[in-house]
Amino acid sequence: MLTKSKLKEQIENFPEEFSIDELVERLILVEKIERGNLQSENGETISESDLDNEIEKWFE
Repeated sequence: MLTKSKLKEQIENFPEEFSIDELVERLILVEKIERGNLQSENGETISESDLDNEIEKWFE
């Protein structure tokens, strides 16, 4: 989940002028990174070999 402090930090790093689309894209990226970090901390990951097996299925 995105916090106010993360939102403020991202806005402060933007140039003086920016589009809403740029801001939304950045916030989505930050939220996905935060979610991924949380999943990693909670052990909600798959092994590299499991990932390789999943990728092989895509090309069958």
